[in-house]
Amino acid sequence: MSDEKIMALFKNGQRNKAFRELYKLYPRIEKLILSKGGTKADANDVFQEALIILNRNLEKSDFKLTSSFYTYLYSVSRFVWKDSQKQFSKQELRQLEGEEVSILDAVIEEKKYRTAEQAFRELGERCQQLLQRFYLKKMSFKAIAEVMQFKSEKIAKNQKYKCLQKAKDIYRNQFKTAKS
Repeated sequence: MSDEKIMALFKNGQRNKAFRELYKLYPRIEKLILSKGGTKADANDVFQEALIILNRNLEKSDFKLTSSFYTYLYSVSRFVWKDSQKQFSKQELRQLEGEEVSILDAVIEEKKYRTAEQAFRELGERCQQLLQRFYLKKMSFKAIAEVMQFKSEKIAKNQKYKCLQKAKDIYRNQFKTAKS
C-alpha cells in the first residue's frame, strides 16, 4: 500500500488498518537493530516506540511527514536504538540537520513522557486519585475534599501540592538514572 493511502487511513480515523500496513515494515527495522547488536526483543521494543512516536506526531496539527513512512520509522528506530545504548557522540549531535533534529526531539519527548508516566505510577493510590480528580475530572478542591474526606478545601489543595512535589521528585530521580 502506498504512503498516501496509509496517510489517508490515518486521516480518516482508520488507525488500525494503517498500523497493520506499517507493521509490514517491521522486518526491515528488525534487521537494522540486529545489525547494531540488538536482539529480536530489542527490535520489537524499538519498533513499538517508533510507532508511538509516529502516532503522537501524526496527532499534531503542524506535523508534516516529509519522507516515506519507512524512512521515517527507520530514522526514529535508529535514534531510539542509539539513545537506548547511549551511543550518541557530541560530534554526531552537532551534525544533525533538519528532520533528524525533529526526530531526535520526538525520541527525547517520548522518553520524558514515559518517565512521567512511571513517576505517576509510583505515587501512592491516594495521590493518583487526587491528581486525576483535579486535572482530568476538573473537580474543585471543595468537591475533592468531600469525596476524599479531607477536612477542608485548603487541606485538599495542600495535599495536591505535596503529591505534585512527590511526582516531580520521582521524575527527576528517574530521569537522572535514565541519563546515566
